[in-house]
Amino acid sequence: MRLRFYNAKILTMEDENIIEGELHTDNERISYIGAAKPGEFDREIDLGGNLIIPGFKDAHTHTAMTFLRSFADDLPLNDWLYNQVFPHEAKLTEESVYVFTQLGIMEYLTSGITAAFDMYMKIPAYVKACTDMGFRSVLCGSINDFGGTVEGCEEEYNTYNSGNPLITYQLGFHAEYTTKREILEGMAELSRKYKSPLFAHNSETKAEVEGCRERYGMSPTQLFDELGMFEYGGGGFHCAWFDERDMEIFRDRGLWMVTNPASNLKLASGIAPICEMRRHGMKNFAIGTDGAASNNCLDMFREMFLVAGLQKVREEDAAACPAFDVLEMATKGGALAMGLKDCDVLAAGKYADFAVVDLKKPNMQPIHNIAKNLVYSGSKDNVKMTVINGKILYEDGKFTTIDEGEIYERANNLTMKICG
Repeated sequence: MRLRFYNAKILTMEDENIIEGELHTDNERISYIGAAKPGEFDREIDLGGNLIIPGFKDAHTHTAMTFLRSFADDLPLNDWLYNQVFPHEAKLTEESVYVFTQLGIMEYLTSGITAAFDMYMKIPAYVKACTDMGFRSVLCGSINDFGGTVEGCEEEYNTYNSGNPLITYQLGFHAEYTTKREILEGMAELSRKYKSPLFAHNSETKAEVEGCRERYGMSPTQLFDELGMFEYGGGGFHCAWFDERDMEIFRDRGLWMVTNPASNLKLASGIAPICEMRRHGMKNFAIGTDGAASNNCLDMFREMFLVAGLQKVREEDAAACPAFDVLEMATKGGALAMGLKDCDVLAAGKYADFAVVDLKKPNMQPIHNIAKNLVYSGSKDNVKMTVINGKILYEDGKFTTIDEGEIYERANNLTMKICG
């Protein structure tokens, strides 16, 4: 399929400049960006001056947790996790994960999200949902004391890095506080064997860090580094309670810090010290929504605003965490954290993964600065179209690969069986 998107503004994220012109696709790749250029196309779309941006990358999420949206709110983290989330997750089936994942993907598409770094269970059902809908995803291993083995992670790594153009896999485990040392050592060895990055929840709460210090005499980051987990990169999700040594390890290892501000706020977990991390030399940042059980909204616009706003408050400096830096975290940063090197910016030869933003809305006018409009006043209501792998999956409020009414009915029926 060859598509032409013309009469467009294009923010490639290679820099802050706006290109006035058009973007062409040839099957799954971008073939051209620039001034008006004739050619033969299967479809030509006049964007009427609207904006094309790289798709947002949700760099930490648990997609199928849509079934717990607004179910166990207003609880402290440990109560929420151990007394509400884990018992109901134990009732999940392959069918339910498939349907709940489809529901989550629908929400991603409405937010201009073109890829997710998903950590969850029943991976075959998740992969089928993504593939059936045409959604790109990077799987993150989620082994812990409650399920999975190091050998199983190795099998998953090889299975899901075997050529599916929409699916790849990164090594990972749930967290230090849910995973015994023997498994941690096994995952470190696996990372070294495959020279692969390794990811985990890290320092999400103050209690988590204190517990690790009681067990091992050091923080989770310092423990992971001592075990040799970060020799080939990787990173951590949340990272709200880092000390100076943690920041130095992330800096020296070139690790990715993925912040999840809405979830951390709602669970009262803390505010990640992103500006302080930058002052300590950390350079690699991305943004995730976390799951709908703790967020409860899979909306990258809200996450971007919170990243910027919370840093300004934490620093007591309105100039802290500029809008373009945040937009870069949500697009380019997320792609590179996930290993999606062909999805980071818009350029010829890159994957055709992008969103079209409607600038003809009151909250986008006037246009003094597009990046600031997106971060400070943008909304998922501004997303007109989401394109992944050269295919239009969402356009003007309609989904092209599923029957939304059927998904809503199935999701509600399955939820009642699990939570009712």
